[in-house]
Amino acid sequence: MLLIENFIELFIESAPWLVLGLIVAGVMKIFVPSQLMAKHLGKPGLLSTVKAALFGAPLPLCSCGVIPAAVGLRRSGASKAATTSFLISTPETGVDSISISYAMLGPFMAIIRPIAALTSAITAGILVGKDETPVAAQSKNADNDLESCCAAAAEDPCCAGDATPIQGSIKETPLTKLTAGLRFTFVDLIRDIAVWLLIGLSFAALIKTYVPNEFLLQWGDGFLAFVVMAIVGVPMYICATASTPIAAGLLFSGVSPGATLVFMLVGPATNIATVGLVKSELGNRALTAYLASVVGVSFAFGYLTNYLVVLWDMDFLAQAQHAHEMVYPPLAYASSVLLAGLMTYVLAGKVHRAYIQQGTNAS
Repeated sequence: MLLIENFIELFIESAPWLVLGLIVAGVMKIFVPSQLMAKHLGKPGLLSTVKAALFGAPLPLCSCGVIPAAVGLRRSGASKAATTSFLISTPETGVDSISISYAMLGPFMAIIRPIAALTSAITAGILVGKDETPVAAQSKNADNDLESCCAAAAEDPCCAGDATPIQGSIKETPLTKLTAGLRFTFVDLIRDIAVWLLIGLSFAALIKTYVPNEFLLQWGDGFLAFVVMAIVGVPMYICATASTPIAAGLLFSGVSPGATLVFMLVGPATNIATVGLVKSELGNRALTAYLASVVGVSFAFGYLTNYLVVLWDMDFLAQAQHAHEMVYPPLAYASSVLLAGLMTYVLAGKVHRAYIQQGTNAS
């Protein structure tokens, strides 16, 4: 019973902030054309690397959904450095994950998380683009590679709706833009994060209910704790938003803030599909720079976070409580009902499509 109560409490606490992040993401979808990114990211150098990181940071794409978007950028002429930077900053943070980070972890984590993500992305881009020449023509296998990449991403349960490469310019009316933005916000994004968000909230509730602080404190708050969090995070197909409730459960059960940050950075940015993409599209040198930047920068910011927490005597529980108090209770309940309804709708749709597909295959 206590487990269910903790799950419901976490869901209600996070719902209004998550809905806010989703709305902002929808607004971005309407007003920020995807081809604009490709236009600015073609030249090697620091400027395009920084632009790619800044373009990618607010986008609400998960660790697998970013794959076709990154390939689309590369095929549209983006440099290796810019592609690498975009590939890291996009899954590590986003407007939805920042808002839920504020709700569940407090303002400090909501600020340092995107800063660390941008630093990691820019560092990797600089390393990859050190000896880069301008992007050559597309390879003869470009279309097949992109097709297979998108198909692989679409098969993953965390990103069934965002496995779409960046498209060319299509004339749209304000109404079609608004419709597409609303669908992207309240259908596609919800479908992408619903399963993993439920898993994350369930995991956080389990930790809060059953895991004693002493068990997690045994890892300490230094290098060993960082390594454990990195090892846990690397194989996970998890979105930045869904990783937040897990991180909250870890943090409030004794894991150091720095180690928690390592998990939130490494988990969304590294998985087998992303590693395979970097290796095939950008080469072994880029893959080395990619992994070294993600892990190295996350460790550096982990140490910085622990240092600042001690220096400023931070109380994360009090920060999170303050964020909860900022939300009018009826608004929190209304947001949780809306979010639960949307999640039920998209998950029921997934089950229905799977049932139809199974029947088609059987016949």
